[in-house]
Amino acid sequence: MDSSVKQAMLAALRQFAAISKNDSKGFYESLIQVFDSHEDYLKKVAAMDHIFDDQPEYEALRELFFDLLLINFFNEDVRKLEEDYLESPEWEAIEEKTLDRGTELLNLMLYLKECEDEDIEPDLEDFLKEFLLVDEDEFQDEHRIYEDVIANQILIDSDLQEVARVAKDLKDDSELKELFYPFIGFFRDQHPDSDEFDSFVKHSTNAEFDSAVYSLLISYNQR
Repeated sequence: MDSSVKQAMLAALRQFAAISKNDSKGFYESLIQVFDSHEDYLKKVAAMDHIFDDQPEYEALRELFFDLLLINFFNEDVRKLEEDYLESPEWEAIEEKTLDRGTELLNLMLYLKECEDEDIEPDLEDFLKEFLLVDEDEFQDEHRIYEDVIANQILIDSDLQEVARVAKDLKDDSELKELFYPFIGFFRDQHPDSDEFDSFVKHSTNAEFDSAVYSLLISYNQR
């Protein structure tokens, strides 16, 4: 299992469990077995879903962990397959079967990996314009998905109370409503001290989920 994925998963689970007052140890160990297994990708997805089905108290994290499973596949499993596997009909079929899975967290984690490779600091404008290419005509789907983040980039210089207020007022059909607060929170402060993190939790309207996402990103970015 990729070490950065493992530490990100542990950070997210610990934070989620701390607020929801659950014991996440057994859940974490079960997931590690799935991520570490030598089964093919879709079998891992099915095994992970079975674990979530058995412990519905963690349902809010299911699609986030689907993203982690996919990142782990890219970072670990693909290296053991044929060089052009991600261009093969087999992988195209897998993508087709999982089109409705995961979240936009995947894009951000892929961006963070690119930042690590190029030795640059993650930056919201760079993420939007250089990684997602939201200003390019052929990438208008990305522009639509991220339009609320694009329109509120100035929030990275605002206090968390204002970020939370804007997040709460987003329309229910906003593509990034659920992830908006931790996304902006992360780009606002990628290395929060304990007081700043506590403030993030305090102003959240969904503290279990938001702080789990924020913890995941902070940890994944510390490689």
